[in-house]
Amino acid sequence: MPEEVSTSPDPRDELRADCGRCFGLCCVALPFSRSADFAIDKGAGEPCPNLRGDSRCGIHTRLRDEGFTGCTVYDCFGAGQHVSQVTFGGVDWRSGPKERARLMFDVFPVVRHLHEMLRYLNEALTLPAARPVHADVRRLIAGTERLTRGTPRELAALDVGAHRQETGELLLRVSELVRAGAGGRGKDRRGADLMGARLKGADLRGASLRGALLIAADLSGADLRGADLLGADLRDTDLTDADLTGAVFLTQPQLDAARGGAGTRLPQMVTRPGHWTARG
Repeated sequence: MPEEVSTSPDPRDELRADCGRCFGLCCVALPFSRSADFAIDKGAGEPCPNLRGDSRCGIHTRLRDEGFTGCTVYDCFGAGQHVSQVTFGGVDWRSGPKERARLMFDVFPVVRHLHEMLRYLNEALTLPAARPVHADVRRLIAGTERLTRGTPRELAALDVGAHRQETGELLLRVSELVRAGAGGRGKDRRGADLMGARLKGADLRGASLRGALLIAADLSGADLRGADLLGADLRDTDLTDADLTGAVFLTQPQLDAARGGAGTRLPQMVTRPGHWTARG
C-alpha cells in the first residue's frame, strides 16, 4: 500500500512574502533615509517613486545597482498580503478615503511584527530539542494567529511590545534547549558589539548571538552549529565556508545581507542567496 502523503498546507507558507497579492505596502508605509542602503529619502506613507501603478517595483531587477540594497534584504514575512487581502479585504490603499490608507499603513508594521514572531515559533516546532516546550509554543502560535485576524482598529491599537516580550521569553527557553546539545562552549554574546570582529575559524557552537552586532565581521570558516542568531545584524558579515548547520532563528533577510559562498553550510529554513559568489 503506498505511503499516504499529507496535503495539509504548510502554515509557514503564509509567512512568506507574496508580492503579487500585496498592494506594495512596504514601498509606501515604511520610511527610509538616504544611506548605503537607500539612494533617496522617503517618508512614512509616501509612495516610493519606483513603485508602479500595479504595485510592483519598477527597478526590481536593478535594486542593488540603483542603490536600494535595503529593499533586497527586507522581508515582511507575509504581512503584506495578509493586510491587503485579509485585514482590508482586497481594497487597495489607492482607493477610498485617506483615513483608510493611513490606517492600513499603521496596521502593516504591526502585522509584520506578529508574522515575524510566528515565523520563529513555527521554527521552534521543527526543533526536536525543544520538544519539552512545544505545547507552550503551539498555544502561543494560536494566540498570535488570533491577533492577526483582528480588525484594522484592533490591530492598530495592539500592544505589540507586550506580546513580543512573551514570545521572546519562550524563544529564549527554546534556544537554551537547542544550544545545550550543540557542543562547544556555548558562549553568551547576546547584544555584543562585534562590528568588524575577526572571528575567522572561531568555535561558536551553541553560542547565543541574538541581537549581536556583527556588521562586517569576519566569520569565514567559523563553526556556528546550533548557534542562536535571532536578531543578529549580519550586514556585510563574511560567512564564507562558515558552518551554520542547525543554527536557530536565522532568517532569509539576515542571510541576504551577509556575504558567503558555495562552501557556506546553511540550516534548512533558509536558502543560499543568489547574489553570493561561488566561493569556498
